[in-house]
Amino acid sequence: MVSNNSQELNQYLETLISPLEAFYDKETTLADAPCYVQPYPDGTIEELSWQQAGQQIRSIAAHLASLELDPGSKIALLSSNCSHWMMADIAIWMAGHVSVPLYPVLTHTTIKQIIDHSESRAIIVGKLEGYDGMKQGIADELPGIAMPLAPSKAKEKYKNWNDIISHVPPMTDSPVVPITNLATLIYTSGTTGMPKGVMHSFANLGVVGHQAGVLYNLDSSHRKLSYLPLAHAAERASVEINQLYYGYCVFFNNSLATFADDLKRARPTCFFAVPRIWMKLQQRVLEKIPQEQLSEMLQNPELSEQIGNQIKIGLGLDQLVVAISGAAPISSGLMEWYKSIGITILEGYAMSENFAYSHTSKLGLTKIGSVGTPSNYVECKISADGEILIKSPSNMMGYYKEPELSAAAIDEDGFLRTGDKGKIDNEGRLTITGRIKEIFKTSKGKYVAPAPIEDLLLRNTAIEQVCVTGANLASPIGIATLTEHAANEIKNTATKNTLLASIEATAIETNKALDKHERLACIVLTSEHWTVENNLMTPTLKIKRNELDKKYEQNYETWAGSKTPIILLE
Repeated sequence: MVSNNSQELNQYLETLISPLEAFYDKETTLADAPCYVQPYPDGTIEELSWQQAGQQIRSIAAHLASLELDPGSKIALLSSNCSHWMMADIAIWMAGHVSVPLYPVLTHTTIKQIIDHSESRAIIVGKLEGYDGMKQGIADELPGIAMPLAPSKAKEKYKNWNDIISHVPPMTDSPVVPITNLATLIYTSGTTGMPKGVMHSFANLGVVGHQAGVLYNLDSSHRKLSYLPLAHAAERASVEINQLYYGYCVFFNNSLATFADDLKRARPTCFFAVPRIWMKLQQRVLEKIPQEQLSEMLQNPELSEQIGNQIKIGLGLDQLVVAISGAAPISSGLMEWYKSIGITILEGYAMSENFAYSHTSKLGLTKIGSVGTPSNYVECKISADGEILIKSPSNMMGYYKEPELSAAAIDEDGFLRTGDKGKIDNEGRLTITGRIKEIFKTSKGKYVAPAPIEDLLLRNTAIEQVCVTGANLASPIGIATLTEHAANEIKNTATKNTLLASIEATAIETNKALDKHERLACIVLTSEHWTVENNLMTPTLKIKRNELDKKYEQNYETWAGSKTPIILLE
């Protein structure tokens, strides 16, 4: 591990090149090497080399320069993941501007809020579902570009990407801006309130892009699949920015329906996923091989490695070298399940405010339940009230137009106040024990941290999502959704009782492991899944606890006092 000594850090930063300079290097040194593999809805696959991608980027940058916007103008980027998203981001920088990514699932109200707050002067629109509802948030006079996968109405309104790259001569020079300049505004997905614009410099992005490769020994021979929103700091850091420094090929996901095929095409060597995705992949396996049968097979020393390899091949993860989970807590049970088939998941921890660069588990040094040790040049400490404080070379410049919030977020010593509670073991490994704002008090005056209880409940593979809540109740309660397979089982009279008994047994075992004031009064099973669309999850797939409370809290007293261990909502 590299020291966090300030002199060493300053020397490192002096040698660091910006993401834009890293792109110029790859454009020439890896000119004919594969850069992007983009699937299209009609089944065709487009492969672009670094040189080919560079030509498109340079034409788009030339067009943006022709708009004669003030240097450093904000340009919004609204699209699902595709090769053009990454090319647009680089083109915005090359034209001397600042990119403002928008999550491709936002409402028109939030889109308007962000465009107005950021003072975006142009927009690049791409692959989207629900564009008809979104476009109401975009001012008619805002100039724009429509990517090849953009909705037809966007192509009718804006300059067409393919027309630009066909008719606008590519920018021939390779402009460079100071590495300390603002590169991007990342608007937090947030579980409450108006998103905040996190300001990151080119240096912040560069630290993460370069150091992620150092941590995981990456080079141009690696492969990654991009499918999580690139507006999310972790995906953007681990896939896009990291690629600029190491030159590997990025494959893209066409749609949810084609995800399995897209994953098998990519056969990634390094795969980053949020816990929900790891769980979905596990469910695909368990739909074909019930857990009880799989456990028996894996206990056979002569079969276990073979079975594990077959599962990995079936998932498209047979070439996996580095498996990473982040953005939300992953259950220890899920990590143990993957370990049983030969995949060690390295859990990481970071925030939009430090551009996803803080902690990660190291190969050979993992501990289930821990998010690992500080990354190179990162310092971590725990405050007197248990809050995790992080000093990272990628800590944000502040929140855009929010000096008071910025001052409150970073202390006088440069440590970011994360809002998370945690503890550090003797090996320097950090364990997250919950969000400060998520900890609630029962009517008996006792505090309950929901995250560790949720982790215990998620050891039951029938449970897909869970939220432990109960402020001002005598005892907390759990609200949960079931996996698709379990939801079908509960509708079947032949399997319903067995499934309910399994969940009740999990509740009993969980309560045995808890202090008296933490024990659950009941678990409520709801048939409605929590999604981004119904506003019960953030775009980064974190549960919106406050929204769940709004939806269900009128029932809490009744459920908690029912003396019924498992309550099934039809």
